[in-house]
Amino acid sequence: MKNYILTQAVAEKKLRRMAYEILENNSGEQQLILAGIRESGSVIARNIQRHLQEITGGRLSILLITITLDKKKPGPVALSSTPDFDDRVIVVIDDVANSGKTLLYAMKPFLDYHPRKIESLVLVERSHKAFPVQPDYTGLSLSTTLQEHIYVEVDGDLVKGAWLE
Repeated sequence: MKNYILTQAVAEKKLRRMAYEILENNSGEQQLILAGIRESGSVIARNIQRHLQEITGGRLSILLITITLDKKKPGPVALSSTPDFDDRVIVVIDDVANSGKTLLYAMKPFLDYHPRKIESLVLVERSHKAFPVQPDYTGLSLSTTLQEHIYVEVDGDLVKGAWLE
């Protein structure tokens, strides 16, 4: 039995709210770069992109890229494409933030450029920070024990929900 902390409907509402927050904090921008961390983060990034397109009526240019790295032992970080990141707003997106390590390593390739701003978005944030990364946009903040684990369930481009184990 899965102990759901987010249903599909609630996750969808949170994703839409975060899309509005991104627009509020980046008003006047012509383009945003959404960088989803491979697997669930990429699905969440596509959902945020869809919401941003719906809200703006397609007036905002959104570039979607995928970040690939080993979440257990981050080392080399690969990007699906490397456009010019200079003077751009980049939003790094993942499913769950725990220690902050994955988000920190995911930002590493962008530091070779001079972006205007790097923000981060997570669907679920846990409170076990070991690295100085605090998400700018959070769907749900949850205090958990170190033994508990949060899983975000995705199916294609749908975020089906999240559960605690």
